[in-house]
Amino acid sequence: MKVQQAKQRFGIIGNSVLLDRSINIALQVAPTDISVFVSGESGTGKESIPKIIHQASKRKHNNYIAVNCGAIPEGTIDSELFGHEKGSFTGAHDSRKGYFEVADGGTIFLDEVAELPLSTQVRLLRVLESGEFIKVGSSTPIKINVRVIAATNINIPQAIKNGKFREDLYYRLNTVSIFIPSLRERKEDISLLFRKFASDFSEQYNTPSIRLDEEAMDIITNYNWPGNIRQLKNFVSQLSVIEKERNISAQTILDSLPENKNSSNTPILFEDKNKADLSEREILYKVLFDMKRDLTELKKITFDLMKKDGETETTQVFNDLSENEITLVSHDTTNKTEESDSSFSLADHEKMLIKQSLEKHNGKRKLAADELGISERTLYRKIKEFNL
Repeated sequence: MKVQQAKQRFGIIGNSVLLDRSINIALQVAPTDISVFVSGESGTGKESIPKIIHQASKRKHNNYIAVNCGAIPEGTIDSELFGHEKGSFTGAHDSRKGYFEVADGGTIFLDEVAELPLSTQVRLLRVLESGEFIKVGSSTPIKINVRVIAATNINIPQAIKNGKFREDLYYRLNTVSIFIPSLRERKEDISLLFRKFASDFSEQYNTPSIRLDEEAMDIITNYNWPGNIRQLKNFVSQLSVIEKERNISAQTILDSLPENKNSSNTPILFEDKNKADLSEREILYKVLFDMKRDLTELKKITFDLMKKDGETETTQVFNDLSENEITLVSHDTTNKTEESDSSFSLADHEKMLIKQSLEKHNGKRKLAADELGISERTLYRKIKEFNL
């Protein structure tokens, strides 16, 4: 099986090099029996990798079982995974096979493996090391031949440090690691995914498919998508149902998108808490820095003119930068003191910078936002606020 065949078979959409690399690694390890650890943010589609590995392996004719470890109550997780004997606990009226016994000869996928309690992690480690487990309420070990694939969106090294995940189990599971890139790391695939979801919902709801203009597509391409593919799919579903107009504008996209709280490129599972979230203050900080730079340039120009003309003996430029105004004071050298105070409100200077940037880039808001160092969402809001 090749990468493109795997995509078509399992409905994987995208041409990202990072995505293709992950699928290629999965196909390479498939013929072996080694454990595989799949990592990536929530909503990236990690569940597709175990299916690819199973179907490309010699185990493909045997059982494939996917278990969401986070959805099973802690009190019953051992019974669910390893089975139990009759009478082993209240309510155990019959003996029961666990998922590992049912998957004997095949593959078991443990999704959200970091949610397992420590006692269950010990049992899982024994299965990986010896291929044996003991049912709840039994003393007889059972031998099985199961390939284990695990996945999580949690920062495992941090969980190990906090004593919530066994280090020896992590290294035993992580024989081969496959990382699934987030949606913001494969931006070139966002337009493909949008059109696919729009087409699917069009068929489902029996309505014309929604379409985005160029500006609207730029916005969703550069949005952070903290929920990744799952969030994008739900977003397209929302637009398909709620919006009566099939041609979706940029303003509609901005009004519908939630405020992007993860605007850095740091993946959620390795989030840097030292980085502050962007907010309304981002443009104010940018304005302040630009003001300081402009004043420095003004001071340099003044000194250059003084040196060139020889008409000015002393010139002082004092800048008092506060939250609300900038005051420029200059003195000439004829002992005739002329003081000129020019106070600009922060809002006026902010409006001026935005207007200049838009004119510079011929109204292209994405380029203007990049130059100003703010998000497109904030820029759109400011344009509307200043009536530009």
